[in-house]
Amino acid sequence: MSERILITEPGVYADLDEADYHRDPVPGGSLSSTGARAILPPGTPARFNYERHRKIHKREWDLGTAAHAIALGTGPEIVILDFPDYLTKAAKEARNGARAAGQVPLLTHEYESVMSMVIALRHHEIAGPLLAKDTGAAEQSLFWIDEKTGVWCRARLDWLKPAPTGGRVIVADLKTTNAADEESITKSIANFNYHQQGAFYLDGVRTLGIHPDPAFVLVFVEKTPPHQVHVVQLDAYTLQIAHAKNQRALKVYAECAETNTWPGYPTDITTVSLPPWAERTESEEYLPHV
Repeated sequence: MSERILITEPGVYADLDEADYHRDPVPGGSLSSTGARAILPPGTPARFNYERHRKIHKREWDLGTAAHAIALGTGPEIVILDFPDYLTKAAKEARNGARAAGQVPLLTHEYESVMSMVIALRHHEIAGPLLAKDTGAAEQSLFWIDEKTGVWCRARLDWLKPAPTGGRVIVADLKTTNAADEESITKSIANFNYHQQGAFYLDGVRTLGIHPDPAFVLVFVEKTPPHQVHVVQLDAYTLQIAHAKNQRALKVYAECAETNTWPGYPTDITTVSLPPWAERTESEEYLPHV
């Protein structure tokens, strides 16, 4: 087993291995954007504490990971498996062997789909130049200390594009999605708290003195043909809300870490009501009108 990497000084660690980053190399622990989102409702500190040290893998992540690696030019090795599916023993063994070696296994048709997504990104009017090779740095690991709480924070940026003369540094995050129309994107931002992610990354860039006024953009590419691409930027009020949520998460994390107490749901009985829409519909249907 290789010696564990430890991070004891704030900074940008350009060559930190992805596995070392996800093992949390800060002695005593640190909070990531994923953790900041997980620790707040509907999550709980208990769930966050349980899951942060578990290695969870979902097959649907493979396509996104592969798209990131190929589009950004860095990341785990992609292994193409010449099977139609994973129903046979040979296919399962090949898949499991690749994962054990730190590789991303893709069936032939999955690899073809990923390459189509990458081509769509490269030909897009905005995403193409934004993510062009040698114009930015991929998978940059940032470590800093939050000034208000003293909590160590960490973030791994998909793409950090230096500012042109008089311009802004751009932090870009690539998302594969089923639908990249504006309505679907805004729902995804709310459901997955991508605005928290953006605000968290921007705080790291500012705190480490990389740039005083960085910009954050989300690059969405659809998983199905014609693999439409949509680049979006969050408005200032959305980022303000996200920053407040992150500060709440940092405060909760700091309190839990200090006492090593990670509470879950309330221990008392909770009185609950129907959701407003259900209450309105059912009261109109079943309660007598007075």
